Amino acid sequence: MSAPVFLAEPGTLDAAVAGGTYLLDGAEGRHAGVVQRRGPGERVDVVDGQGVRLVGTVASVGGEGVLLDVVELVVEPTPDVALVLVQALAKGDRDEMAIEAATEVGADAVVPWQAERSIVVWRGDRAAKSRARWLGTVKAAAKQARRARVPDVGTAVDTRALAERVRTVVAGGGVALVMHEEAAVPVAEVALPEVAGTECLVVVGPEGGIGDAELARLTDAGARAVRLGPHVLRTSTAGPVALAILAQRLGRWS
Repeated sequence: MSAPVFLAEPGTLDAAVAGGTYLLDGAEGRHAGVVQRRGPGERVDVVDGQGVRLVGTVASVGGEGVLLDVVELVVEPTPDVALVLVQALAKGDRDEMAIEAATEVGADAVVPWQAERSIVVWRGDRAAKSRARWLGTVKAAAKQARRARVPDVGTAVDTRALAERVRTVVAGGGVALVMHEEAAVPVAEVALPEVAGTECLVVVGPEGGIGDAELARLTDAGARAVRLGPHVLRTSTAGPVALAILAQRLGRWS
C-alpha cells in the first residue's frame, strides 16, 4: 500500500535533510496524528505541491504535530510538455468532477473557461469563492493520487482571452486541442509538441457544447479540433479521458 501524502506550503521542505527530522504541524499534522492516528515507524510522505517529496517515518506524535525522521528528499522533474485542462464552467458541479479526475490523471494546470453556452457564471464574489473551491478540489485530488505537484488553478477566462492564450501557446511551439464530436482527427493521432517547456491545452466545452462561432474563433487562433472516439462524453469526463490518452502518448505512464 502506498504511503499517505500530506501537503506542506511551498518552500517549507527546503531546509529538510536526509537523516534529520521534520515537524508536520498545523491542520495536516492534526489530520495525520489525530484523525488517521499515524504511529511510530509508519511511513509518511510530505509534498510541497511544487515537486518536492519528503519521505519519512513517524518518530513521535505530540501536541505540536507529527515528528518525522527524514529518510530522503525527492525532487520530481517538471514535465517537458505541460498538460493544461481548459474546462468550461458547468452546472451540477460537473466542472469540479472534471478537474478532480484530471488532477488524478496528471494535469499540470486547470483553467476555468466562461464559455458562451456555460449556464454557470463566475462574477464578483462568486468568482473568488468558486475558484477557491477549485483550489481545494485539486489539492485534495493531488493528495489522493499521491502527487508531489498540485496543478495550478488559473483565473476564469472568456473566449476572447482563451483565444489569445491559444495564439501564444501555438506561437511558442505548443498545441491547443479542442474536444469536438464532429472533428475528423482523433486525439490519439494528433501531433504533439516536440519542444520542452511548451503547453498542450485541452479545451472542453460545457453541457451544450461549443458553438460554431466560438470554435471558429479558437481554430483561427491556432487550435485544432479533435475527437476522442465514437462516443460523446459528458463535460465531466471528456477532459480526463483526453488527458489520459495524452499522458500515455507523452510517455508519462510508461
